[in-house]
Amino acid sequence: MSPSAGDVLCLLLVAILWGVTNPFLRRGAEGVERVKVEGRVWKLLYEAKFLLCNYRYVIPFLLNQSGSAVFYLTLASTDLSLAVPVCNSLALVFTMVTGKMLGEDIGGKASMKCLSLVVPLPATLQL
Repeated sequence: MSPSAGDVLCLLLVAILWGVTNPFLRRGAEGVERVKVEGRVWKLLYEAKFLLCNYRYVIPFLLNQSGSAVFYLTLASTDLSLAVPVCNSLALVFTMVTGKMLGEDIGGKASMKCLSLVVPLPATLQL
């Protein structure tokens, strides 16, 4: 059974939401390693407070989680064996492109060659 155009658009939206938010989540979480508190539980709580009070982390996190909600809703009408590889491979592409646009080091030419192997994957979707 081939996916509908709506399913393909939902999978693309999921990949965009997951991929684009990853570099922003990394940036928003910068500084959490400086939280110094005695005890594992207290450290965990203070790190959670640090992240939840940081809009630079919370906004991308909420967008990322909305992608997860769309993903699970789309699974009701799409094969799991199609949805997972498409979303995860395209999320990687969007993560790398967004990271590059933000000035992150994404690994040079070797990474771009590997990225070119992932991009043809959506062509396997037969509408």
